[in-house]
Amino acid sequence: MKHQYCTKSIAFILIALCACAISAGPVDYSDIDSWAYFREGDGKAVDLFLICPTVDMGEAGNFNMSLSDEEAKQSFLGALNMERGIYDDFTVMYAPYYRQMTFPLYLGDEDDAKPYIDIAYDDVEDAFMYYIENENDGRPFILAGVSQGAQLVLMLLEDLFDDPSFCGKLIAAYCIGWRITEEDLEAFPRLRMAQGEDDTGVIISFNTESVESSGSIIVPEGVRTIGINPLNWMTDSTPAGKEMNKGSCFTDYSGTIIEEIPCLTGCYLDSARGTLKATDVVPSDYSNPLFPDGIYHLYDYQFFFRNLQENVGKRIEAWFKR
Repeated sequence: MKHQYCTKSIAFILIALCACAISAGPVDYSDIDSWAYFREGDGKAVDLFLICPTVDMGEAGNFNMSLSDEEAKQSFLGALNMERGIYDDFTVMYAPYYRQMTFPLYLGDEDDAKPYIDIAYDDVEDAFMYYIENENDGRPFILAGVSQGAQLVLMLLEDLFDDPSFCGKLIAAYCIGWRITEEDLEAFPRLRMAQGEDDTGVIISFNTESVESSGSIIVPEGVRTIGINPLNWMTDSTPAGKEMNKGSCFTDYSGTIIEEIPCLTGCYLDSARGTLKATDVVPSDYSNPLFPDGIYHLYDYQFFFRNLQENVGKRIEAWFKR
């Protein structure tokens, strides 16, 4: 699987590279059409800068999503809508369209993928700086993303948040569904992981999988990630029973909750992998074509939706108190 994408025909690769070159210029984020959400929910005291997860499967051989692909942009907006309910009640929301890296590149070598994640990051950084310079007006904000969105949030934190003016306004960064390692923290000492339910200026991260799972493309076997348990808000392996789960919410592309299940699953942090082990769900009940059974990457926030929603409110309250 690792080399499958690299063995496409030369013609196929050249077509994809030409497509990337055509769209290589910067995106104009002064144009409201470059935003999936722009000033959504105006009037609240806190902003949200939200980065979409991967929705482009690269089926056309493209390595980055085209911003002229209206079908891809509809999927992009739908993916944002599925998680917006966690933040909706508390924030004015901003979410840029960006030329995200397509899914197949996650199956190959990271060095091969770097030029394409860099295109995605350049867009996100440009959008964030436009937001800061033209929209923020000194308000505190939350950064949030799932999967590729979380990867890009982490890159923003590493690249820009040595600036005290950014750090002082950051309530929290929800980096769900992407690995954060000791090496990351050593390279960027200013990054701080959450240690409880109401500390601020911190990163909230976890990666959910079955008890039996030992590796994934998000957290490969032999890699240890750092996270926090979204039910008991502890960073050790203390288990949280399913009775602590206030509601798993499964949404459609409009953001409507189509099913809510209280007490669906408990969880604990694996002491060796650092991943979040879901204890009360059956892997085959949550099968999907992108990941092996037991890798609950697509359900990271859905399994713990109500607890995350409550936590956003608690961290905002704590920030204003401090």
